[in-house]
Formats: sequence, structure tokens, C-alpha cells
Amino acid sequence: MSLEEHKRRERAQAIGLFRYQLICPALDAGLSTKQRGKLVRQIAAGTHSDPFGNQVRISRETLDRWIRRYRSGGFEALVPAPRRLAARTDAQVLELAASLKRENPTRTATQVARILRTATGWAPSESTLLRHFHRLELMGPATGELPGVFGRFEAADPNELWCGDALHGPRVGDRKTYLFAFIDDHSRLLAGYRFGFAEDTVRLAAALRPALAAHGVPGSVYVDNGSAFCDAWLLRACAKLGVRLVHSQPGRPLLTG
Repeated sequence: MSLEEHKRRERAQAIGLFRYQLICPALDAGLSTKQRGKLVRQIAAGTHSDPFGNQVRISRETLDRWIRRYRSGGFEALVPAPRRLAARTDAQVLELAASLKRENPTRTATQVARILRTATGWAPSESTLLRHFHRLELMGPATGELPGVFGRFEAADPNELWCGDALHGPRVGDRKTYLFAFIDDHSRLLAGYRFGFAEDTVRLAAALRPALAAHGVPGSVYVDNGSAFCDAWLLRACAKLGVRLVHSQPGRPLLTG
């Protein structure tokens, strides 16, 4: 496979993920037909940033078609044929970078670059992204919010919701260690965990894969906005498995149960 073919495939995957993210809330099996229809209308009424930084609106009919495709063929049914995609210019990639930063102001240049490489096959250097963010005044402190009131929550059934987190572990020699762990919200079962010397997607996968093999696929996974949990690998894996991936809001506690 040539580099250009690889880039086209990556862009096709990014479009599939974009479509999945839009329809994911409407895939909840607990929704009634009326509730799902209302939710789809709300999604159709909004403006969304596509993987290439364009502001787009998606019709109700298109959203319904994507939902039918996903139900019949899974994630791959949402991925367009790579040959239909056109290459994107450097300027469009920078526009996408700004859109990703505005969407989540806590994202670092490293996180944005990782998402860009997955979506477009290329990313500017982190220093270029930082200059771009400063020029657009996207590097200021996030707007403060009044503290919220948080109640307790517990999933009704096992495997309905897993909560994932990454924690600092004990030092081994002169090296830092990190613990990735997933806990079932209802039973408090530790579904999977793994220590490692880096807080990255490789160690995250090493914790998640055995958990899925041993305990099955959860309905939802709730995580924070750490770089590993925002990586496109996790979103793609959840999309293919039919798992709803939920990120906590910046500044909000991850677990309230």
C-alpha cells in the first residue's frame, strides 16, 4: 500500500468515526421511538465540525440512513470508499486543528497532532500548532464555571457501564509507572488493569483487551480527557464493538458514584 493510499484509508476511517460520533447517542437501546426521534432532530438542527474542519449540518434523513447502516453492518458500514476522498491542504488541516482545540480547550498540541495524524495522515509540528493556537488566541485560561452539585450514580446492571482511569503508580528504580484500570460501575468488579512505564494507548489497550475477553463488552465506557483516552484508537475500537464512549466534561470529576 502506497503512502497516499494509506492516507486515503485513514481519512475514510475518520469520516466513519465522525458519522458514528453523531449517531452514537441515538443508538441507545433504552430510548423509545419518540425519544430517539427527538434526539435525531436535535442533532440535525445543530452545526458540527467534520474531520477536516468544515462546519456542516446533517439532515434528519441522512442521520436515519447512517443509523440503519450501523445497525445492519456495524462501524464499517459508515466508512466511505477511500477513493472518493480528496486530499486536504495544509490550511484545511490547520483549520481542523483550531476546531479540535475549540471543541475541547484542554487538549494539548500533542493530543491535537495525534488526532490530526489519524484523521488526515499528516500533522504539523507541535510548535507550529502552538503558534497557530496563540495567533487565534486559543491558549488562554478556560472560562470558569460555578461549581456544580454532584449526586451519586450507579449503573443498574453489570456490564452496563465501565469506568476507566489512569493513575500514577510507584516508582520502579528511577522510572515512573502508570496504572490503567477499568471498573464495572454496578458490581465494582475490577474488569481489567495494567501497569506500564508510559501513559499511552499501548498500555491502555493492554488493560482493555483482556478485560473485554474475560468479561464481555460493556454498554458504555466512561473516561476522562487524558491523551490516551482521547486517542482515535479507543474511539474506533468502541465504534467497532458497539460501545458508547463517554468523556467527562473538563473540570468535572470522573467518578461520582
